[in-house]
Amino acid sequence: MAADTDSGDNPDMSSRSRSQRPATAKPPDPAHILVIDVGGSHIKFRMGPRGRIERFESGPDMTAADMARGVRKLAADLPYEAVSIGYPGLVLCGRIAAEPCNLGPGWVGYDFERTLRRPVRVINDATMQALGSYEGGRMLFLGLGTGLGATLILDGAVEPMEIGHMHYKHGRTFEDYVGERGRERLGNRKWRKAVADVVTRLSEVLEADYVVLGGGNAQRLKKLPKGARLGDNLNAFKGGRHLWRGDGSLTAGRGR
Repeated sequence: MAADTDSGDNPDMSSRSRSQRPATAKPPDPAHILVIDVGGSHIKFRMGPRGRIERFESGPDMTAADMARGVRKLAADLPYEAVSIGYPGLVLCGRIAAEPCNLGPGWVGYDFERTLRRPVRVINDATMQALGSYEGGRMLFLGLGTGLGATLILDGAVEPMEIGHMHYKHGRTFEDYVGERGRERLGNRKWRKAVADVVTRLSEVLEADYVVLGGGNAQRLKKLPKGARLGDNLNAFKGGRHLWRGDGSLTAGRGR
């Protein structure tokens, strides 16, 4: 297991949407926040900024209950006080609003707090990594993994987007071209060209100051599109800890 570390906080951020969950009187210690990054091939989790990163396989049959029980078992000895979950799908008002495309069923309405026995906040996985990558201005984050995650942060206002399932060309979606299925269908060379085109188009349309590319497949790019930089996947854990800040700077992230 990796034992990498990350450090530092993000600029203060607000959101157009806010959770209905009441704020906690005292925020948990960042060193005791368990952050879970749910992916189409692996579940990764870490407690605090310097904890060991643990992981186990997910896949198309992974249910919410399977994930929660797997984390609870592997994290049984960790003194975590609160949990953040980055979910690969639509999250509205801090709740999972649609079943995932690349995992098993049972995510909508699942009671994570009952299984994990701690307060839980849920956010879109791309948004969670975007929060940890933000350096001000107008940033577009694109997560190149099993699918395509996207989040726009506009001067601190967080706007998760379901761009991956929108039509791109030839009857296929953006995710069909730049997600893992697209890479397997096209091959690496054509996939890289598709990524460059998608980044350029979305950056122009959304008028981004800069683009951050994250997700496991971002490392497969040989040349970065103009105005883009590679994000650090450790930033997902930083973003997850940010959800529990008690200064009101991001009730945003758990909103949508």
